[in-house]
Amino acid sequence: MLQSPEQKYTPAQAPANTYTPVKTVTSPMDQANIGRTLVVKGEISGTESLFIDGRVEGTIHFSESRVTVGRNGNVAANIVAKEVVIMGKVQGNVDCADRLDIRNEGVLSGDVITHRISVEEGAVLKGGVEVRHAEKKDQATQHQQQNQTKTADAAKTVATAQGAQAPKAMTATAGHA
Repeated sequence: MLQSPEQKYTPAQAPANTYTPVKTVTSPMDQANIGRTLVVKGEISGTESLFIDGRVEGTIHFSESRVTVGRNGNVAANIVAKEVVIMGKVQGNVDCADRLDIRNEGVLSGDVITHRISVEEGAVLKGGVEVRHAEKKDQATQHQQQNQTKTADAAKTVATAQGAQAPKAMTATAGHA
C-alpha cells in the first residue's frame, strides 16, 4: 500500500495489534535439572521448577512449582506439584494444585487429582482421574475451619460447665467410694 510522503513511520510507535508474550512463573535460571544419565532415589522437594530427563525413584514434592518429565524421563514416584507436564514415563500418583498436561509421547500409570487436565492424542493415561474445582476446595477449607471453631467453642463450653460442676462431681464420686 502506498503512503503519502507526509506520513512517516517512526520506530518508536508500536503497531496497533502487538503481541505481548505471557510471562512465565519462573525464569529459566530458576529451574533445576536432572539430566539423562542421572539416577535419583529418595525424596526430592523444592520451590523452583524441576525438569527431569533422567530416572527418579521415591517422592517428588514441589507444591508451588512445576515438575516437567522430559521425553527421556522415567519416574517411579508420587508427584505433588502445582503443575505437572509429562512427556516421558511416570509410574505413580499425581496430585496437582493447578494443571496436569500429558503430551503425545507421555505415559502415566497412576491416579490423578487435579483442577485442570490436558491429555494429547497419543498419550497414555492408566488410572483414576479426579478433577476438583478450586471453589469447592475453598468451600471445604472454610467448612473445616467453621467446624474446628464450633468444636473449640463446644469444648470450651463443656470445660466451663465441668469446671462449675467439678466440686459436685468430686463430692458425688467421693460419696460412692
